Parts: sequence; C-alpha cells; structure tokens
Amino acid sequence: MTSQLDFSAFDSLGDKQWKQHIQMELGGQDYNDTLIWESPEGIAVKPFYSATSQKHRGYDIPGMPGQWEAIVSVFVHDPQVTHHLIKNALDQGAQGLYLNAEAPFDCAQIFDHIDLSQVRIYFKATFFDPSFFNTLADFIKKAKGSLHLNADPLYGLAHDGVWKANCNADYKALGDLITQLGPDAWVMAVHMDLYQNAGATMTQQLAYGLAHLSESIHWLNASGLKLKKYNTTFVVSLGTNYFFEMAKLRATRLLVKSLGKALNCNISCHILAVPSKRYSTIYDFNNNLLRHTTELMSGILGGANGLCNLPYDELYKKSNAFSQRLSRNQLLILQRESFQDLNKDMGQGAYYIESLTADLAEKSLALFKEIEASGGFLKQLKSGSIQKKIRESHAKANQDLHSQELVMLGINAFVDQTQSMKDQLELFPFDKRNPRKTIIEPILERRLATEIEQTRYNHEKA
Repeated sequence: MTSQLDFSAFDSLGDKQWKQHIQMELGGQDYNDTLIWESPEGIAVKPFYSATSQKHRGYDIPGMPGQWEAIVSVFVHDPQVTHHLIKNALDQGAQGLYLNAEAPFDCAQIFDHIDLSQVRIYFKATFFDPSFFNTLADFIKKAKGSLHLNADPLYGLAHDGVWKANCNADYKALGDLITQLGPDAWVMAVHMDLYQNAGATMTQQLAYGLAHLSESIHWLNASGLKLKKYNTTFVVSLGTNYFFEMAKLRATRLLVKSLGKALNCNISCHILAVPSKRYSTIYDFNNNLLRHTTELMSGILGGANGLCNLPYDELYKKSNAFSQRLSRNQLLILQRESFQDLNKDMGQGAYYIESLTADLAEKSLALFKEIEASGGFLKQLKSGSIQKKIRESHAKANQDLHSQELVMLGINAFVDQTQSMKDQLELFPFDKRNPRKTIIEPILERRLATEIEQTRYNHEKA
C-alpha cells in the first residue's frame, strides 16, 4: 500500500467544464441567477473558485501574527472591584486586558500584587490626560507588560461630535505624547469598530478606517511630528459574515501597507478584534454565544493579534460572574482548539478567501481615493457625508432583515413567541439619545434587531 494518493487516473477539470457540469445539474435554471449572489459590498460571490479563476496568485499579508492572545475587558471603576476582576481574569488564563476608564486611577492600587510581565494591556479612555497616560505607560513598562494606549482624537470627534479641545490642540497633544513615550510605543489607534457597529458595509469600514488613519497622520505632521514609523492599533468589530470577516482583516493589513508606501513611512498594524454589538439580540439571547463564537473564529483565521469577547447578555443584564466566565472560556476553548501557534496565514491559498481579500481591498481603495479627492475624511465628516452613507447602509440592512433577505435566528426566523423579556431587563437595551450641542453629527451605533425587538417588547403583556 502506497503512502501517497495517486490521482493521475482522473482527468482534471477546468473552470469551463465545472460550470458545464453545474449547469447540467441545475436542470435548465440560469447559472448566474441561481448561484451567483451579490453581497452588500457589491461583490458577486460565485459557487466555486479555482486557481485559474483568481485575479492574483495569493497575497503575502504583512504583519500576520504568529499567535493570538485572549483579552478580557474590564471596566475601571471601584479600585477593589477592578483589582479583583483583573486578578481573576489573569489567574483564569487571560493573556491581556482591555481596560475601559472614564477617569484617571491609581495604577498601584488596581494592579497591587498582580504580575503584569508578559501581559498586554489595551486602554480605552473617555478622557485625554497626557500626564496620567505617561504615568500609566511608565507603570506598565516597569512591570514588564505591554501597553496600547489607543489614543484616537478623530474617533472622539466621530463618536461624540466634539473634539476634546479642538483639532490642532488634540493632535498636538497626541504628537507630544508619542514624542515622550518614544516611536516604539503603541500610542495611536484607529477605532474601526465604530463604523461597523453603526451599520457601515465592509467596504466602507475599510475605506473609512484607512481615510481615518491618513487624516490622523496628516494632522500629526501638521502639529510638527513627522515620523518614519507609526505604530497603530486597529480596533475592529467582527460581524457574522464568516468568510468576509476573515478577508476584511487580511485586507486591512494590505491597505495599511499601501498607505504607508504612499505616505513614505512604515505603519505597523496591530489588530484587536471584538465581536460586533450590531448583531447581538435580547430575544433568544443564547444565540449570541454562537454568533460570538463564529465571529471570533473569523478573527482567528483572519489574523487578529488579540481577541476580546463580549458577554452574551451584556445588552440587558448587569455585569455578572457567570456570563463573564462564559465569555472568557469561549476564548480559552478556541485557543486550545484552533492551533493558535501555527505561525501561518490560515487564509493563504484558499481561493475563496483570497478572492474576497482582493475584492474588498480593491473596492475599499477606490472609495478611499474618492474620499481623499473630496478633501479628506475630516471634511466628509463635517459635511455629514460619511454619516449619511452609513445611515443608508444601515437602512438597507434593516430592510433586508424585514424582508428576510437577511436572516437572524430568534428575530425573523425560528422565533420563540412565548419568550418574555419584561421581567428580565436589568439594563435598557434600546437606543437612548440625549440631545446635546455638537460641532458635527455623531456617528451612532445601531443594533440591527432593535426595531423588531422594540415592537415585540412593547406588545408584551405587563
């Protein structure tokens, strides 16, 4: 018995022959109308792909990580509670933390007797305090950990509608911080998750993320900081379109490399991926566990550096030990089952993923060039053009959900009409908008199921 399979007895089939066989099996139905579908990004998805049908022979994706890290999100509030949550997460196997803070805190208190060596910390602050950021960076460095400060003035404007001070002052402060911490520090970020959670298509997410970064580098240069190297963390949300999300992360790295080449600088791209809030639901909430699992797998196979999960019940329930444990264990199980240290680009050579990567990169680059030709990302934000495009994409997806072109389990398919949520809500899961004065229209995050769920909730018996 030979150890190698011999396929020489079989004739190889080209694309034309495969298509003829498929056409015959269709029994007279049109091949294009029946089997080719178009994604929201305008990509025609074929029923099969081959080496000869590809527009390229495979990309060498820059910066693909050798392995990914399990990151646990912690909200910094009460020092003792925060300390307990951090210690518990690290003791249970987390390799990093995603700290969310609304005010400066005592680093020594929340990290007391916690070994931070080899721990990666991502930071997200609703405030900008360079003095505290320097203190935090110095503390983490002395503890032999790694810090990503994720400072992103343009995200603050897009999300809140206002600068912390003004454009020049905010980028001058960011430039000073980069100078103080050194060019090797991970200070700046691009929060692409905002665009995904607001309803942007993948093409828009990639183009807006690229234009966002280009704008930030422009204003840093204008502030007097002109570097040859920009370490940039991309915070990315992962949706439920499994293969497209893999391709989105791969395309992100390709586009960032192209931008660096165009700007005559080196841009290091580090990706922190988080499941999307957009596809989470309050009805049939256990489905969120399945959604998060497939979204995280897209991140693993797409080449994220770090993956941070969300609790399945975070929309309607206060933080609790059970859902936090499930959230963390999903990551740890995936880490043990996904060959996380293969040190390879898992999508390379897969014709479908390679083709999606090429299509997304090309379409996103074309949109990016349109934005740049129209005056840049900031100008488009100020005019409301970006916000309008995202609203239109959300409206189209919402229409598809109502017409069942887009299926969400528990929402418009296999609905458990007996389920009641009125007695389970600890948090209000629907949109709450407090009118306030802003200089631009903020980009609002929108869950896809909100409209259907709110109607259903309002008709529940008290």
